[in-house]
Amino acid sequence: MIGVFAAGERGRRAAVELAGFLGPDAVVPDGPVGPALRALWPRLGSAVFFLGTEATVRLVAPLLRDERADPGVVCVDGGFAVSLLGGADAVAERVADVLGVQAVTTSASAGSPLDELVELLDATVEGDLAACGEAVRLGEPVLLANPLGFPLPALPDNVVVARGERASHGGAEWSVLVDDRVPKGPAEDHVVRVVPRTLVVGVGSGTGVSAAAVSAALAQLAERRGLDLRAIRAFATLDRKVAEQGIADALEDWGFWHDSTTVPLLAYPGEELAVIPVPNPAELAIGIPSVAEAAALRGAMELSGGGRVEIAAEKVKGAGVTVAAARVLPRGRLALVGLGPGDADERTPRAEAELRRASVVVGSAECVAQVRHLLRPGTRVVADGAVRLAEDGAAVAFVEAGAGPEVAGPIRADVIRVTGVTRQL
Repeated sequence: MIGVFAAGERGRRAAVELAGFLGPDAVVPDGPVGPALRALWPRLGSAVFFLGTEATVRLVAPLLRDERADPGVVCVDGGFAVSLLGGADAVAERVADVLGVQAVTTSASAGSPLDELVELLDATVEGDLAACGEAVRLGEPVLLANPLGFPLPALPDNVVVARGERASHGGAEWSVLVDDRVPKGPAEDHVVRVVPRTLVVGVGSGTGVSAAAVSAALAQLAERRGLDLRAIRAFATLDRKVAEQGIADALEDWGFWHDSTTVPLLAYPGEELAVIPVPNPAELAIGIPSVAEAAALRGAMELSGGGRVEIAAEKVKGAGVTVAAARVLPRGRLALVGLGPGDADERTPRAEAELRRASVVVGSAECVAQVRHLLRPGTRVVADGAVRLAEDGAAVAFVEAGAGPEVAGPIRADVIRVTGVTRQL
């Protein structure tokens, strides 16, 4: 739904005229702007205001909750249609065409699917994200390589997703690589690397290990195992090793040089680590087959919330220290959305937020038609296969009439059940 808001008779006439061009999804509510906006806000895909920019900002600011779900906002002020937030550039340009004014859009990457991707994965970016975002906005072909299958937001048709390990494509000037590993070969121009924080590094050491030895071992994870150290989400070790000054100093230095002060050091008792199967067990006097590998896996299990984990780098030995890395594997998301017995104006904000953030919506043609105006550009719509798509790593919304769909048995994805409407049967 597109809400068109105006104060005064003249502004309202302009709003009604614009709504006629924007199509059947556009509505011009009666009454004062503030109460009407608050009533419609949870159901809006976009909002257009015939008001000054400052007045518009003051109206919408208290309503903002989630930039991935909040509606896009456009302000018609003087001779301009200004895209204020929510990736509303396309709406601003459409309004400008109808009214014969100039569109003022956001910077190249602001509000783009690439920004949503970086936020979704809590990732570090290497490369010119703004220029790549501009290529996406202009409809140029962009290749996105996703070899580990991380969940992706809705992407426009000109972004082609591949599972290969190299982000290069003959027909695309720009490419994006989503990976926690350092790519092989020389650096390429026009490649944006998105590095998700997926790795837990396990550290085992002897007594009195030096900070230099720990730092040198960490560097080997990149040099010998090919991991990007910016992907480290946590460190883990045996509980009695937390007091080792060399480990503490090395991790403090690591956080400084990598501009990170939020990477925790997880600690586990020996009896927990001793029972974790590791790829390279050894006969250690402390009875733990491999502190580094076991701690890495145990930490990844904790951070995954019951999801899948794997060894990303087998142990590397240094001077009195051993390190290894485990990876928290990506999980898809399946939101089960019941459209319920009520009207559209009774639909809950949570249900609409899940529909907006989904990259795939599954449901019958009748159900999808009721929510199509909420879907972001690039959202795939299919009739079935919700579980398979979620297990493959997609963010899926499964819509159904009534109380909502059911899923039999456990699946390898995060499952969220959403009440579709405020009025229940």
